[in-house]
This record gives sequence, C-alpha cells and structure tokens, in this order.
Amino acid sequence: MDENSALPKSTIYAAVLAGCIIAFLGFGFSATFGVFLRPMSADLGWGREVFSLSVAIQALAWGFTQPFAGMAADRYGTARVLAFGAICAALGFFLRGSVMNPEVFVFSGVIVGIGTGACSFPVVIAALSKVVTAKQRSFVMGLGTAAASLGMFAAAPATSAMIKYFGWQQTIILISLSFVAILPFLIFVARVSVPTATSQRAGAFSKAIKTAFSDRSYLCLFFGFFVCGFHVAFIGTHLPAYIADIGLPIIVGGWSLALIGLFNIAGSFLAGWSGQIHSKKNMLASIYLSRAVVITIFILTPVSPMTIYIFSAVMGLLWLSTVPFTMGLVAQTQGLTYLSTLAGLVFLSHQVGSFAGAWLGGRIFDIYQSYTPMWWAAIVFGVLAAIIHMPIEENKKSILA
Repeated sequence: MDENSALPKSTIYAAVLAGCIIAFLGFGFSATFGVFLRPMSADLGWGREVFSLSVAIQALAWGFTQPFAGMAADRYGTARVLAFGAICAALGFFLRGSVMNPEVFVFSGVIVGIGTGACSFPVVIAALSKVVTAKQRSFVMGLGTAAASLGMFAAAPATSAMIKYFGWQQTIILISLSFVAILPFLIFVARVSVPTATSQRAGAFSKAIKTAFSDRSYLCLFFGFFVCGFHVAFIGTHLPAYIADIGLPIIVGGWSLALIGLFNIAGSFLAGWSGQIHSKKNMLASIYLSRAVVITIFILTPVSPMTIYIFSAVMGLLWLSTVPFTMGLVAQTQGLTYLSTLAGLVFLSHQVGSFAGAWLGGRIFDIYQSYTPMWWAAIVFGVLAAIIHMPIEENKKSILA
C-alpha cells in the first residue's frame, strides 16, 4: 500500500468498492442528461441553445469546482467533499425538474455543476489511488472509471424508459434521489480519507501549481484533456437529438448512450490494465487519433440504427479510457502529495472543453439546423490532441513527490 499502508486490506477493499458505487451513482444520470434535450426543448419551446447552455454551464461549473474540490479533499478529507457535492447535485436536479423557467434552468447548471464537481469520479479515484501501490494505481483508476461508465450504461435506457412512462419532469425529480443515495457509502471512504496536506505551509498549494504549469508534460496533459471534454460533451449531449432528427425513436438515442457506457466499461478496464505495461502518452495519442478516424467514418456513412450502435460501441471503447492514462501521468510526473489538486486542474481543462462542445453544439444547430460543422471540428481536435501528447516526458522524476 502507499500513504495508508497501515490500514487493513479489508478497509481498503471496502473503500474501493464504495468509491466505485459512488462513481456509478454520481456519473450515470448526469452523463446521460442529453436524452432530455429534444423532449424538453419541444415541450417548453425554448430552442436547443437554452438546454445546451445549461449543460455547458454545468460542465464549466464542474470544471472550476474540481480543483477546489481536490484542494479540499487534500486538506480536509475526501468524504466531506463528496457529501457536499452529493447534496448540491441533488438540489440542482430537483430545481431543474420543479421550476419551469429558462433563466432558472440555465442557473441550475451552476448548482448541478458544483455538486457533480465535488462528488465526481475524479475526486474518488484520486483518493483511492493514494491507498494502493504504484503498480495497482492505474488499475484502480481504470476500475473507478469503469464503475462510472457502468452508471452511464444503466442510466441511459432507464432514463429513456422513465421519460416515456412518467414524463421528463418527474424523471428529473427521481434523478435527484440518486445523489442522495451516495451519502451512506461515504462511511467507508471516510476510513481511508486521510488529509495529506494540512501541515503544509500556506503557499505550498500555489507553489505546487506554479511548478506543475512550468512543466511541459503537465501543460500537454492540461490542453490535451480539453479535447476529451469537447468530444464527450458534444456527443453525450447532442447524439440523441441528432438521432431523433433523422426520424429514429428516442429509445435509439437512449441505447446509443447506453452502448457508449457499456463499452466504456471494457475500455476503462483495458486502459487501466495497459497503463501498467505500455507507454501512457502513446496510448493517449492513439485514443485521440482513433476518435478522429471513427467520427470521420460515421459522418461519411449512411445513418441507420446499426451504424449508430456500431459507432456508439467503438466510441465507448475510447470514451473515458483517456482518464486512467491522463490521471496516471499526472501522478507519475507530479507526484501524489497534491494529486487531487493537480488532477482537478487538468479536469478543469476537460470541462472547459465540455462547455464548448455542449454549448456550441446547440448554438451551431440553431444557426445552421445541422450538426455537421461540429462533427468536423471534433475530427480536427482529435488529430491535434494526438499531436499534443507526444512531447510528454513520462519517465521524468517528479519534484513534487
């Protein structure tokens, strides 16, 4: 074991299991909220930009919350941060389902974003990575990411079915309860959630951040993860609407997201395993380039349910498989002491990309009545991200360890 080597293995295993359940509950419904885009926009007459802006603001608030959540987790313990996040997210989703006002709906993105930023799976896997060995770290990160993906797989068809039988408004209220269900599992996380930086001097965090941003490898990870956010937010938010626009049932859109989540489980496990034996930067470059190729084939191929399902399955393999490699490289190049903080800042870049992908998708559609410009932008960004990751010096010893 690493920082908490004195802890019993049973305590650590229980914390890992609880962390996976938290990742499952905290990520699933928030990642599949795109299935609400078309029915809500049609019923309320807001246009797609209002919905997209709320989701984009949620992503941005999530991103800006992430580094502060990481700092708080480092200083005060992960369990407290997760509890705050779960309560905020529950309140935000409840507001979305109970107040039918475009301004309030957009503002709810801030509350949900803060909540999901504080109880998201990056906070969970950063905490768990500190209580396992360096060799196990990549696998545990992959395990936590896979649990989040399983949540997405379960939530997508469940949400589509609930919208069909209960209506979208009641479904959103029910979603808020999934975040309340996180709270009992925090008992197990609290047992291994030991603050690691409370004894550091006041300027230690700022020094660590300054040191990281002077490192080329960290900057490559920071800017590269922007593209990951752009891809997953655009596809996750707008793929169901894209599918419905061509005349296919809403359930096809739901299952497309479910397949992404299902195959992302395998992708995350494979990423966690391969990160122990292969170059992480080369794997990241391959993933981003593969995304560009897959999207190109998809938009140049006649669309049918089968091509949608194939695209979703392949994208699922590439979906969050970037996370174990990215977070693993942050730990590898920057050390563990400020891992939650520095990983949170990298995730901020991811969420800025998510803001761009979610909002621009709606904005571009409202202007051109087409998603084609966004698909081509996703292709170009994928190629650029592959290039950005190549200069990373993954064998360089961290000075913050």
